[in-house]
Amino acid sequence: MTHLASSRRRMPMPRARSFRPSDVLALGVGNGILIVGMWIRHGGLNDLTTAGALLTAGGQVTALLGTYVALIGLVLMSRSPWLDRLIGLPRLAYWHRWLGFGCVWLLVAHTVLTTVGFALTTRSDVLVETWSLLTTYPYVLMATVGLVMLVAVGITSVRIARRRLTYETWYFIHLYAYLGMALGFAHQLVVGTDFLSDPVAVAYWVGLYLATVAAIVTFRVGQPLQLFFRHRLEVAYVAAEGPGVASVYVTGRRLDQLTAQAGQYFLWRFLAGDGWWRAHPFSLSAAPNDQYLRLTVKASGDGTSVIQRLPTGTRVFVEGPYGAFTADTRTRPGVLLIAGGIGIAPLRALLEEMPAVHGAITLIYRASRWEDIVFGAELEALLKARGGRVHYLIGRRAELGRDPLDAPHLRRNVPDIAQREIYVCGPEGMIEAVNRSLHQLHVPGSQIHEERFAY
Repeated sequence: MTHLASSRRRMPMPRARSFRPSDVLALGVGNGILIVGMWIRHGGLNDLTTAGALLTAGGQVTALLGTYVALIGLVLMSRSPWLDRLIGLPRLAYWHRWLGFGCVWLLVAHTVLTTVGFALTTRSDVLVETWSLLTTYPYVLMATVGLVMLVAVGITSVRIARRRLTYETWYFIHLYAYLGMALGFAHQLVVGTDFLSDPVAVAYWVGLYLATVAAIVTFRVGQPLQLFFRHRLEVAYVAAEGPGVASVYVTGRRLDQLTAQAGQYFLWRFLAGDGWWRAHPFSLSAAPNDQYLRLTVKASGDGTSVIQRLPTGTRVFVEGPYGAFTADTRTRPGVLLIAGGIGIAPLRALLEEMPAVHGAITLIYRASRWEDIVFGAELEALLKARGGRVHYLIGRRAELGRDPLDAPHLRRNVPDIAQREIYVCGPEGMIEAVNRSLHQLHVPGSQIHEERFAY
């Protein structure tokens, strides 16, 4: 199969950023303090003379903070390109994950503290008080259903649960977070402490909800629809790259106006069969150009085998581009690329965009078998043109006797590793091992950029 001709675009230069991730964190914490301050202004600390009153007050604070943390989590994963470029997906995902756990614990604490506090105040049984809250208080039953949905989302976010779920199942369950928040809003509006007598607080909270909804609708619905109708993407052909690995070439209109960079990824939906609801995150495996986009897929379940058999002309719906795993982050002339398995895909694209400086680029490619090497000829040609070199680390760890990516091996292959910008892509286990090795070699964290194959 002859590859489509491509026209390389000039790599954009890094832009100065006046807004930093720490500023986003400060803004979030500041709003949290403001929320607690409004609660205090409404008399939240008054008459805390009994155990029931103390527990009820704790239930009010945990409700406010739990709801606020949930809204922040939704905004962080709204797929905002601005947040994605400013903070980066790994850090966004990390913040989102722990905010999600915090939200669940705070809202569960709200439920327990409020119920026990009311029971102590009215001198009734906890079970009786629970039934009374569910059946007589406005929207409490609805909010409880919403909380159960959020707890389900939290449970499936635990590492051991994620490993047992397919990406589609995990993704579908996480959609319940939106419904859970919607069900809880009516309860907060009618009986929430900050909504009973303060129109300013009402306007503030409604504004938070509207801003969250606007971010989700804009970036998860509006922007993908704009891309779909503007670029009319469709499958041009599928090319086999190796055992169980194939590249999908996607063409469309005005691709030169698509603001994608090598190293970034899209969420791809292929509109064939039931593919319309399956959103797959795949990195570009070739630098974007005005002729085609290329993604490379390894058959590993979750519908990836179907993607490798897509017919020509299949329409493609995308969200993105996402990710800060780009050459914009490069601050040093020397570069080390470390790939594990199909993690070579975004690194191969990055390599295409990096300027040719003799001896500046080194690639380490880790694979279990020689047959698993992908883009062998392309990598050799790109590295030769750029005066770079490649080290293939082939074999299973048990066969090799030790980790070929440990600190001594990395130092032996790349003596000046501490002076290089490092890009790592592959499975989570490999990346964690590489990070440990780089730490032992005293490589500053600011020089390490990673892309994990995980959700």
